[in-house]
Amino acid sequence: MEPPPQQNALHPATHDWCAKNVSFLLVLATLAFLVMGYHPGLEDDAFYLAAIKHDLNPALFPHDADFFRLQFQATIFDKLIALSIRLTHLPIVWAILLWQFAATFLLLRECWRIARRCFASPEAQWSAVSLVAGLLTLPIGGIAISLADQYLHPRTLAAAATLAAVVAILDRRHGLAVALLTLAFAIHAIMASFGISFCLFLYWKLRPHPAKRNAPLPLAAFLFPLGWLFEPASDAWRKAAGTRGFYFLSRWHWYEWLGVFAPLILIYFYRQFLKSRARTNEDQRLLSLLSALLYYGIFQTIIGLIVMLPASLERLRPFEPMRFLHVLYVLFFLIAGGLLGSYVLGRRMYRWTMLFLPLSAGMFYAQMAMYPASPHFEFPFVKSNSGWLQAFSWIRQNTPRDALFAIDPHYELLPGEDYHGFRALAERSVLADYEKDAGMAARVPGLAPRWLREVTALNGWQNLRAPDFERLRNDMGVTWVVLSREDAQYSAQPNPMTCPYENAEVKVCRLY
Repeated sequence: MEPPPQQNALHPATHDWCAKNVSFLLVLATLAFLVMGYHPGLEDDAFYLAAIKHDLNPALFPHDADFFRLQFQATIFDKLIALSIRLTHLPIVWAILLWQFAATFLLLRECWRIARRCFASPEAQWSAVSLVAGLLTLPIGGIAISLADQYLHPRTLAAAATLAAVVAILDRRHGLAVALLTLAFAIHAIMASFGISFCLFLYWKLRPHPAKRNAPLPLAAFLFPLGWLFEPASDAWRKAAGTRGFYFLSRWHWYEWLGVFAPLILIYFYRQFLKSRARTNEDQRLLSLLSALLYYGIFQTIIGLIVMLPASLERLRPFEPMRFLHVLYVLFFLIAGGLLGSYVLGRRMYRWTMLFLPLSAGMFYAQMAMYPASPHFEFPFVKSNSGWLQAFSWIRQNTPRDALFAIDPHYELLPGEDYHGFRALAERSVLADYEKDAGMAARVPGLAPRWLREVTALNGWQNLRAPDFERLRNDMGVTWVVLSREDAQYSAQPNPMTCPYENAEVKVCRLY
């Protein structure tokens, strides 16, 4: 499919809401959605979806709401989604699905708006946004995130707001840019801080007075990544932080470092290539964008190394300064796609097909391989064959809301589980796990002692016997347990439990 024709305009914002362009963006967002898949309750959504459900029903999670409530005091994300559900009266599963699609659309729309201001030809503009759309689930090496997630995450909405602020700065609407960055900060403070830092560099490059173009960057840009308050580290906190490999640059592989420096090198060469060819206003904006991105990348890399390497600054590591790469990667692929459209693809349909069809197929295959036991689209009307998800559904419908569960602290890594979060999907309290709750304990030091106490109580999970389950009931208040097929061999009588539900993969048992 060739990019749609685009009308000339005196100002690049003139046709931002043109019906044809919006329609094409909706098609592109739908195709991107088909490639990336949809998995509510996955990975970090164990916190976000649980927080939304808790906002809607405060009776949920009476034992463990602190594992998402404390950090989420600093974001409006869960409150915003919960408010929309109350206003529309939509079932939560449908509301979350619609929000996920809307977030994907908004992210791509803002990419396209930037492309309109930096590339003159329609084929370059649509190639730019198409490349980002095809790579939404590309992992960013070293920092354990992708350009976008297969579930509703505040990072996507914050990124869309940040990119909208970039558009506002390109249009010299600085008041609007400040408002959008404030909104992004309210949704996801850490990711918005990187967006603020980049926007300051871009504002600096676009300053209208030639005599001041080389003036020092405002000091505030240097302070954003360092403006964090933190508490002293404890042994429990260090154990929680030690589970996050991306907190420690010494553990990074060579290809993860390549993912840091290769885009910066390519951005430099892009800028050198375009310097002698810049003729139009779009070319000048693109050069300014490239320069700002290069300076931002170098600056944030230096800040990341300063923060992440010294042991004396270990409490800053959970703020993940290397995640500045998210903004850099989105804009890098946007620019790379635009250059491909300008100098390679043109309006030749076979070239578009040769690039985007294999790219999309490869990303689709990678997503299917990443979550092999789950449907590619976990829509409300799709019945899952996963024994784990079936067990979570049974728990949600058949156990009391004040129940406290115990489960293998590494359950998300077990065959067939595919990283789905218990709290978000079973809607019940559970003792802390080792895979995701450790990350929350690392960000909120006050949770670390509790996290360590609970995961320690679950040590040797697969070897637990009747006295161990009694200990969990008496010492920790556990009333139910979830056992995998491997664990179930240890649940034979005599044991202080009865198991009203089981399938080929999971048993759900009540302690008595």
